[in-house]
Amino acid sequence: MTDLQDRWNTVMMPNYGTPPLALDHGRGVRVWDTDGVEYLDFVAGIAVSALGHAHPALIAAVSEQVARLAHTSNLYLHEPGVRLAERLVGLLGLPARVFFANSGAEANECAIKLSRRFGAAHGRTELVAAVDGFHGRTLGALSITGNAAKRTPFEPLPGPVTFVEYGDADALRAAVGAHTAAVFVEPTLGEGGVVPPPAGYLRAAREICTAAGSLLVVDEVQSGIGRTGHWFASMAEGVRPDVITLAKGLGGGLPIGACLAIGTAGELFRPGDHGSTFGGNPVACAAALAVIGTIADEHLLDSVKRVGEHLGHGLDALQSPLVAGSRGSGLWRALTLTGAHAAAVETAARRNGLLVNAVKPDVIRLAPPLVLTEEDVDEALPRLQSALDEIS
Repeated sequence: MTDLQDRWNTVMMPNYGTPPLALDHGRGVRVWDTDGVEYLDFVAGIAVSALGHAHPALIAAVSEQVARLAHTSNLYLHEPGVRLAERLVGLLGLPARVFFANSGAEANECAIKLSRRFGAAHGRTELVAAVDGFHGRTLGALSITGNAAKRTPFEPLPGPVTFVEYGDADALRAAVGAHTAAVFVEPTLGEGGVVPPPAGYLRAAREICTAAGSLLVVDEVQSGIGRTGHWFASMAEGVRPDVITLAKGLGGGLPIGACLAIGTAGELFRPGDHGSTFGGNPVACAAALAVIGTIADEHLLDSVKRVGEHLGHGLDALQSPLVAGSRGSGLWRALTLTGAHAAAVETAARRNGLLVNAVKPDVIRLAPPLVLTEEDVDEALPRLQSALDEIS
């Protein structure tokens, strides 16, 4: 592994620092590093590997498609892309149109451009987003990301954008008006620390946008496609957005993002307004179809709810002066700490054969594959407890 890290440091840009681990292969919810050490994977590529590693359905779908047709560009149609769009619209249960990209940031770029088209038609120029929200690192997505440390080095950014406290419906109501083209919001803050809003917040956001005549864009890049035990976290709360963005778990490890524009929002683009050479390529679409099909066929939404509750109870039962509590839903959880101990806990957990993510200085994020079982949870929690004991 040290040799691979040295090679990395020689040829890669230093934007990530040096990763502490070199992974070689995986199976189910387990991965092995290049030294042959086994870990339970509760990161899943940052909520991406929905079916875990080396799932037979994903292997078959990708292998068959790449042997048939790997790429077309956007100049030509292909069956997997049309079928995936149909499947997503069917899951949504609403009239919608789909744009495929390669990532969550790109899906949000599409949503921003839709908002600009809408704003231009209605004399609106401003976007509203949440403090501590995260929507990506491209310049457009970064402009609506409510983290000054990420934004400031790259200013000036596209605007104008107004940021309001997440979960504060009154602040949102005060910020949204006749000048607002769109509001961007996550159902739960993901990179912000898996922070759910107060009950009714998304419904209030919908009502505020409807009253002001603004679009409501819900970023489901992390929360969508089963992560919380629902296909779409926002729809589970009875909220109908104008635009939903997806990525991460949609492809199960293959790069794909999607922007779903609902109702009249789906008619905003004109030919030539947007595009992507690689977006929605046949292999990524085949992978996404395999992910959705497996989640449905294996009843993983119900499993995510059940196993997620088991994980939540287990996190609440951890005994350590470092632990402040836990939060989250489904298989999207956070262990909150009493201080800036997250990096140390992540390192100690790794020593104990468990991969978790220090998403904030005082927050550990757990986003394991959706195929996780209660037995996997029962194996992981003692490893996490041992890591906490080591640090405390």
